[in-house]
Amino acid sequence: MNDIILSSGMLEMGIAPGVGGCVAWLDWQGGERIVPVLRGSRSSDVTPLESGCFPLVPFCNRIGGGAFHFRGRTVRLAPNRAGDPSPIHGQGWQTAWQVLRQEGAEAVLGFTHQAGEWPWTYAAEQHFALDERGLSAALLCRNLSDEPMPCGLGFHPYFPCLGPTTLTTGVSGVWTVDEDILPVWRIPVSGHYALDGREICGRGLDNGYDGWSGEAWIESSDAPFRLRLSSPGTPCFQLYAPTGGGLFVAEPVSHVNNALALPEEQWPELGLRILDPGASMTLAMRLDVIVQP
Repeated sequence: MNDIILSSGMLEMGIAPGVGGCVAWLDWQGGERIVPVLRGSRSSDVTPLESGCFPLVPFCNRIGGGAFHFRGRTVRLAPNRAGDPSPIHGQGWQTAWQVLRQEGAEAVLGFTHQAGEWPWTYAAEQHFALDERGLSAALLCRNLSDEPMPCGLGFHPYFPCLGPTTLTTGVSGVWTVDEDILPVWRIPVSGHYALDGREICGRGLDNGYDGWSGEAWIESSDAPFRLRLSSPGTPCFQLYAPTGGGLFVAEPVSHVNNALALPEEQWPELGLRILDPGASMTLAMRLDVIVQP
């Protein structure tokens, strides 16, 4: 089973540090009824892609062509997910994390990446705190190298479709994608791409949004609660809602998909950060579980 179980009020979650530091599951329990807040698995052999949420560090989503240029250096990364030609989501989701601290309904995980294919050493931490109203999570990355390092962070939560499910949030632009799910054009948000409270499951979306308000509301007809996903100051929002339905992914992310593969002078407007030696950045996420009266 999972290495860590946290509980508070009607909420209970499992964390699997050895499996990408993922949230294996997060459930609401009312009497004999158990309702998933995040899609997940209580299986002892859960994988990150079957989990409730996993961390994105030190970059989010894809790097087209598996290479980028930074300060006179070309960095090449191999694909790290079957069937996808682009390296995706960094190293954190495929790395075993250590339990640094656990007390009550809080836990802190960490790992240190030694320079290799990704040619910088960095330390990452995840902080989880469960309370009776929801989950607070924070992801930190600190550059331990003696030279600057590009960095981006995010969380990858999976939400179940519990009957007809709507998503409402504020965004200003959306990126169309090619056959490799790499961004092509930034266009205004409308029509098929609108996130204005219409049903989200089965929409056939796999797109990045920018100008995000930092708050999204999720409501499902068969759930006794509605969800408020928030990440103040986080500019981008990645959404995956496959045509088959059943689940969707709503990711608070610090930068645009494929930003690393674009020229460095564009990185600031795309949300990528450059960490000097010893510097760090943090992305926080809150998931409020609001029980319907």
